[in-house]
Amino acid sequence: MARHPFKTVDVFTAIPFQGNPLAVVFDADRLSTAQMQRIANWTNLSETTFVLRPTQAGADYRVRIFTPGAELPFAGHPTIGTAHALLEAGAIAARDGRINQECAAGLVRLDVRHADDGARWLSFELPPHTITPLDAAAAAEVAQILGTPPVAPPCLVDAGARWVVAQLPDARAVLAAAPDLQRMKARDSVRGHTGVLVFGPHPDGSAARIEVRAFAPAHGVDEDPVCGSGNGAVAAYLRHTGQLEAFGRDFLSSQGAAVGRAGILRLTIGADAVKVGGNAVTCVDGHLTF
Repeated sequence: MARHPFKTVDVFTAIPFQGNPLAVVFDADRLSTAQMQRIANWTNLSETTFVLRPTQAGADYRVRIFTPGAELPFAGHPTIGTAHALLEAGAIAARDGRINQECAAGLVRLDVRHADDGARWLSFELPPHTITPLDAAAAAEVAQILGTPPVAPPCLVDAGARWVVAQLPDARAVLAAAPDLQRMKARDSVRGHTGVLVFGPHPDGSAARIEVRAFAPAHGVDEDPVCGSGNGAVAAYLRHTGQLEAFGRDFLSSQGAAVGRAGILRLTIGADAVKVGGNAVTCVDGHLTF
């Protein structure tokens, strides 16, 4: 049996057990796709990543990302969590405050900075993406699945992860949402969607500008506690729908309250790039025998 260094990292929090856990398996070049999927199913976390030698020029490492039921070309909290695990282990080092991840969606650049309190913040640029408004019939079906009508037309944001983004009136409506997960699973499985995101604004003066929830039952994840690609999709949606004056271009997003977590993300929305940032902390450090 082989022993693989292994970490469980809590992402989008600096406080253990408040964010979204990620399993990171090092030295995975000799594992088959079937073995990776079996391990991801066993960890039963929203995602498990496998670190491999890079194949593209300029990449510091390569990563494959699995949910319990499928492989993803890109996802946000695995991107930040894997980078944290590798930096902590000394397996990679930032150059001029940057590292480059290779994944199925291509090269993803991450920025590394340290806050005044010593906390390390990692942020990634959302990969190239497309945004497609849903037609009237599809939008009506999403409203029925959510049990509440969005306040603006939903859109499909495809950045590797393919999220339907639906805007609700406010954070209270987001936290009260009770979607029909079986119907959502059937719909997303047919259309090849990752899942459905809902978001809405917090009252003025709140620490976070928006509350987000992410549902991905088609991938074996009824609700993702804190979702980086999903928050990036929300930021892209806000820019696409011309709402940056109302929401801002640099603000905090909160996610996880509906499932007992307290994730915090920073969204930075420029004319040419969307960045998603957060902290991470290691909760388990050992070896996986396989």
